[in-house]
Amino acid sequence: MIKFLLVFVLCLPSFLHAKQSNKVMKKEVSGQKLKYLLSIPEGQPDKNGWPLLLFLHGAGERGSDLEKVKVHGPPKLINKFPQLKNAIVISPQCPSGSWWIPSTLMALVKEVVKSHNNKIDKNRIYITGLSMGGYGTWNLISKNPNYFAAAAPICGGGSVRSLRNVLSINDSETFKLEELKRAKELPIWVFHGSKDTVVPQSKSEVLVEALKEAGNKSLKFTSYKGVGHDSWTRTYNNKDFYKWLFSHRRKNK
Repeated sequence: MIKFLLVFVLCLPSFLHAKQSNKVMKKEVSGQKLKYLLSIPEGQPDKNGWPLLLFLHGAGERGSDLEKVKVHGPPKLINKFPQLKNAIVISPQCPSGSWWIPSTLMALVKEVVKSHNNKIDKNRIYITGLSMGGYGTWNLISKNPNYFAAAAPICGGGSVRSLRNVLSINDSETFKLEELKRAKELPIWVFHGSKDTVVPQSKSEVLVEALKEAGNKSLKFTSYKGVGHDSWTRTYNNKDFYKWLFSHRRKNK
């Protein structure tokens, strides 16, 4: 018995400190080649399956070097918070000179869900993103208001019509405020810095007001006083953020 306990104690630290890693993946989705990081927990999920988080990076991380995607947010902090360690995390990389396209992102998420069908809790799929990824988050939930369990757009906004011709974005893929109002039951926590000069806080405020008018009772808005564009570092390093996000379950539709 003593020998068994000794072996157990010696093995315990390696078990407790087992690290989750980001796997490099490539996939052609909706005619677009996407590279993405995929983090999958070790072992087996409970009977409901693992939750899934989609993370959308900002404009500065676009390109073909996936190491850039690890600079901010969940891919960087994958082993810091238990909620991330126990979730499947998808972190796609937007190609250079492009923008987050809702249909492409949804096709990617659904492909991952399909390939891990029995291991994902389909009522616990979440989305978050920063800056350009914040825009992508708003757009994705406006197009798919009943798919996600909760969303957290950070220093983002809605319309990018001024970029439509430059980026060759199809009109059906652009953000429309009326579509966002359909997300009136979705728990959303919005973050922005009051001194943001890259994406002014007013970009978030307009969307928050629209959701309030639509009757969203599960809406939160955090304004970081005196903070510029980087409102993501303190958000993604806050344990209460993950507790809030992963506490939600999608209402059956």
